[in-house]
Amino acid sequence: MQYGEVRRGVFIARPNRFIAHVEMGGKTVVCHVKNTGRCRELLVPGAPVCLERGRTAHRKTEWDLIAVEKGSRLINMDAQAPNRVFAEFARQYEPETAVIHPEYTVGRSRLDFCLELTDGGRHYVEVKGVTLEEDGRTFFPDAPTERGIRHLEELIRLRQEGHRATVFFVIQMQDVRSFSPNDRTHPAFGATLREAAAAGVRVAAYQCRATPESLTISDPVPVIL
Repeated sequence: MQYGEVRRGVFIARPNRFIAHVEMGGKTVVCHVKNTGRCRELLVPGAPVCLERGRTAHRKTEWDLIAVEKGSRLINMDAQAPNRVFAEFARQYEPETAVIHPEYTVGRSRLDFCLELTDGGRHYVEVKGVTLEEDGRTFFPDAPTERGIRHLEELIRLRQEGHRATVFFVIQMQDVRSFSPNDRTHPAFGATLREAAAAGVRVAAYQCRATPESLTISDPVPVIL
């Protein structure tokens, strides 16, 4: 997945979840934050960030905040990126894919992908972006997500009906050691994820090669439930 024009800056403040103030080229720029999560451990004053120039006309902000440096690690924090990179990766992950259906409504939920298989079956995939990292270990979520629990419950139901089902965690950084549910922040999500795994839902976590201009799924990492 490639971005367009990307510039570097320094994070100043985040007045609300949609807007950030960034110093770029000696000026303060108001930009759109492409992640409504808390990201408190990432967006700290003085942190180096990457901005992409917006691609649509008549928008209020010229730039989007897409990545941040945390120590020596570049973390993509674009909430739209995980689905985009999985769409590129889907046929590698599921070689039997014939057709990729994004944003597929099934039951009570709209799941991120339905992969129509060559044998006529279906593989349902819900994608989650991961930006929370501690000492090389990664966690999801960084804030309580009842919607995430509903998605897992839907995957459990679909698996019980005989379909393939996966929750796919896109770790938006590289050189990490493991992935786990964030039981400290939302223990109910962790409990439901373990229930899903026990029911036969595949739990996959892949790290990404992250640069200021791109994000690419690379390798699986151990999932520790």
